[in-house]
Amino acid sequence: MYVIFDMDGVIFDSERVYVEAYKRLAPKYGLTDVEAVHKACMDSIGVTRVKTREIFFEYVGHEFDYYAYREDVQKELNKTDYELKPGVFELFDWLKENGIHTALASSTREVSVRKSLGKVDLIPYFDTLVCGDMVSHSKPHPEIFLTAAERLGADPRDCYVIEDSYNGIRAAHAAGMHPIMVPDILQPDEEIRGLAEVVLPSLFEVKKYLDTRVRCS
Repeated sequence: MYVIFDMDGVIFDSERVYVEAYKRLAPKYGLTDVEAVHKACMDSIGVTRVKTREIFFEYVGHEFDYYAYREDVQKELNKTDYELKPGVFELFDWLKENGIHTALASSTREVSVRKSLGKVDLIPYFDTLVCGDMVSHSKPHPEIFLTAAERLGADPRDCYVIEDSYNGIRAAHAAGMHPIMVPDILQPDEEIRGLAEVVLPSLFEVKKYLDTRVRCS
């Protein structure tokens, strides 16, 4: 068994902050359709910065300075110390005690990933980090998860993926892995329930689920 984690919305309670920052700053850039901005934010959860730009253009058009908007949002996010999701250290300590190798596969850039994980001393828990600026394709393409498996020396069929986003579950399924959804601000619809191996309410339940898998192997 190998376990691959997304970061935002799985390890950190950060997705809400992300969405609220985009909505709060939207009027400054002439974006008055708050519902469209909200939908763009929701559809861009779990994807790279490049893909996020494409999604925003689709929902709100091109008549605004996206890069300035994004920079303003990032400045706000940089001031924020995200809270850890409940059960993070309990799960990681259990994985370490059982000799289970782990990877991070986050669409966020490496510099931001290392900064966030470094603040809470989580980097040593990972065998490898694969970030959004290290791959060519954004989720739901499976590249980021397949790259993580390759770095772990793992067969994708032996990898469990912990995700909160639709695109993350789609990518993990496409990679031939075991997708586990722990919902954050996105609740699973019929499609996602069909793609996920299981939907669990917290990382505490993920620990119990994986423990059962270990005992059955």
